[in-house]
Amino acid sequence: MATFVDRVTLLAFAGSGGDGCVSVHREKFKPLGGPDGGNGGRGGDVILFVDPGTTTLLDFHHSPHRRATNGSLGYGDYCNGKEGKDLILPVPNGTVIKDRDGNILADLVGNGTRFIAAQGGKGGLGNAGLASSKRRAPGFALKGEPGEERSLTLELKSVADIGLIGFPSAGKSSLIAAISSAKPKIADYPFTTLAPNLGVVQAGDTRFTVADVPGLIPGASEGKGLGLEFLRHVERCAALVHVLDCGTLETDRDPVKDFDIIEEELSFYGGLSERPRIIALNKVDLPDGKAMADMVQPILEARGYPVFQISAASHIGLTELNYAMARIIQAARKAEAAQEKARIVLRPAPVGDSGFSVTANEDGSFTVLGEKPVRWVKQTDFGNTEAIGYLADRLATLGVERELFKKGAKAKDEVRIGAGDAAVIFDWEPTIEAGAELLAGPRGGDLRIESPWAGRYIEDDDQLSDDEIAMQWENNVTNPRDPRVQEEVEK
Repeated sequence: MATFVDRVTLLAFAGSGGDGCVSVHREKFKPLGGPDGGNGGRGGDVILFVDPGTTTLLDFHHSPHRRATNGSLGYGDYCNGKEGKDLILPVPNGTVIKDRDGNILADLVGNGTRFIAAQGGKGGLGNAGLASSKRRAPGFALKGEPGEERSLTLELKSVADIGLIGFPSAGKSSLIAAISSAKPKIADYPFTTLAPNLGVVQAGDTRFTVADVPGLIPGASEGKGLGLEFLRHVERCAALVHVLDCGTLETDRDPVKDFDIIEEELSFYGGLSERPRIIALNKVDLPDGKAMADMVQPILEARGYPVFQISAASHIGLTELNYAMARIIQAARKAEAAQEKARIVLRPAPVGDSGFSVTANEDGSFTVLGEKPVRWVKQTDFGNTEAIGYLADRLATLGVERELFKKGAKAKDEVRIGAGDAAVIFDWEPTIEAGAELLAGPRGGDLRIESPWAGRYIEDDDQLSDDEIAMQWENNVTNPRDPRVQEEVEK
């Protein structure tokens, strides 16, 4: 069974907002006291926060679907519904959040850092909130907005000052256990450690963290073994320590060759070439190990690297190694403090953006996209005629109908508001504001003027035949006061 997971997919479902309430205040001697329907409650958010007690993403591996609670319905007597409860999920320090396209949305570093993974929907307005001087007693309410649904990728990058790298069984786990209070599993395994280990080291006045990064074998940067999965854990390290096995029994390996192979994998992975290196020649407590260390130390020092002979088992040379790591950490921290930090510019999406677009499709239909039109459609109860009229008024005020007319839309044309399967499709019924009187003829013309029947009903209504009346009715120029027209309307 897996005990450490550093990459998962999270399916976050925020809570939906509650629907508004339709209610009329009633009391003795006042049966119609006006609308008093309350608003629906807001849906709960899905929030990720950095918890110092969490070290793995294992919980999300077992339960990737996480859902917040919905807001409740509004009530009468101006009572609003209860808000949904936020779902707060702990993640390890150093968690990187990406969307489906691989774009980084947040890098959670520092205990208590929070990120809203999915935002809850707003509650719908009750009929009390929709009342105005022109709409004294609205018989409808707005529906709550659905909660946000997002598919996110969580990647853990260990936050450590020093990264221990090297071949499997080189002694990295033994070293981190010897210089810190970490208790990793240690044995002469023929395979690599399956999880990074973190330990805290104290060297004089300097306190720093050390990470044992497993999985580095030839071809790790190309995905062989587990190296590609764990190389991300050294990206945040200020320095790297090569732990080289001087007591290996494999005849085709030696410390210099191991060092070159690991460096080649790091160069292929990219972004780590400028990190300071320290070389630790391990297992010098063995006679063969000491002889090998004495032979390769001058070769590696000639390349400009600080080299230390150590033994994780007998603690030989560990004090010198700890202070060497501490000096690098002190220099890195001073350089970071002296460097002017770049300002982080946040560009949140505009609230209440009135922008929208109308697109004419090849099949003769039209598509309306925009934050407001899509949100208004979701809030509309299409089983209520008054609510549909309110939606039409909002779209007309925003200018959607006028833009549809400019794009060449005609009555009964199919209009989609939204994209994909969530789009709402309806047949367009233009209003007078959108130019409904002109849509029966060419743009810029008016059939009431161009029709051969225009004006005849004013001078000689009674002399028109039934066929002539029908023709005028089709051309939208019929006298609305003609009793025969009223009969046609009733039919």
